[in-house]
Amino acid sequence: MAGGWTRDGAVQEQIDASVEDAISRARRALPEGAGLNHCEDCDEPIPQARRRAIPGVRLCVGCQSRRESGDSGPALFNRRGSKDSQLR
Repeated sequence: MAGGWTRDGAVQEQIDASVEDAISRARRALPEGAGLNHCEDCDEPIPQARRRAIPGVRLCVGCQSRRESGDSGPALFNRRGSKDSQLR
């Protein structure tokens, strides 16, 4: 069922596109390559448990938290839709 001026399935396509964008953003944030024994920002040792849990980790928990707090987060609206078809 479409709403307003949208065609059938358009709302679900926007939802799917938003989910795919969020998954892509999360995958890009994952560490790549060899992990480090010491944080690349503050040079503190990274605990063995963290290195086992997150392969390729390069930051300690504190530095990772600081970087993530500066993250802008997801967009507040779906930029793929037209002005009339955005989810409200």
